[in-house]
Amino acid sequence: MHQILAYIKFLYKSTNQHGVHSPFVYDLLTKCLYSKENNPHKNKFQEYYTKLRNDKKTIKVTEFGAGSRVFKSNDRQVSAIAKNAGIPLKRALLLNKLVSYFQFESGLELGTSIGISSMAIAMGNPISLTTLEGCPETAKVAQSYFKEFGLKNINLQIGEFDISLNSILKEPHQKFDLIYFDGNHQKEPTLKYFETLLPLAHNNSVFIFDDIHWSQEMEEAWEEIKEYPEVRVTIDSFFWGIVFFRKEQEKEHFTIRL
Repeated sequence: MHQILAYIKFLYKSTNQHGVHSPFVYDLLTKCLYSKENNPHKNKFQEYYTKLRNDKKTIKVTEFGAGSRVFKSNDRQVSAIAKNAGIPLKRALLLNKLVSYFQFESGLELGTSIGISSMAIAMGNPISLTTLEGCPETAKVAQSYFKEFGLKNINLQIGEFDISLNSILKEPHQKFDLIYFDGNHQKEPTLKYFETLLPLAHNNSVFIFDDIHWSQEMEEAWEEIKEYPEVRVTIDSFFWGIVFFRKEQEKEHFTIRL
């Protein structure tokens, strides 16, 4: 019920490129997110989805975040995870276009699951992606599909986020062009990981938060993130919250239909 009401509010507030007066955001919408140009990797994406959705293997999922609203058991078929927990094909193609548009070279993902978002970020793009997953069984599935589809630019690390992030934070001069947050749909962990990773952003970095309208507390986390002085521009697309740190931009918040 919360998401239905949140979506109605979103539709009331949202606009498209015609309501945007920022040249940076206008170009992002018209040249990338609204572009009708065919994605050259679309057939490969569809093949990836088809294989996942036909994978009847059952695995035992270890939950670390807010848990599932769909599954009643931790024993789950890979096909069911792909259908109910993974991002849809349309959004995966959109994410792939976004990474391509900015030509990101280094990326970090919190929450691999069975690897759909990882695939969307990495496929055909010049990015080196580090993706973190706490559940060994879902990570094993993702790793097998990365290998099958030749995604050699993905480094999958298995273990609790805090331990993995401590290791990453110790690396000298570490910065990321893209950080994709999809591992814990709760307010406090979301804010904690945002603050932890903020020093790894540079002026042109982009942070993407998945499911910012998942719950009241996720919406609260999103509102707090927008207020950080380092955050200059944000886009609420309902399913994503996109953050930019460009110091040359006026501080502005957009609600955009994608």
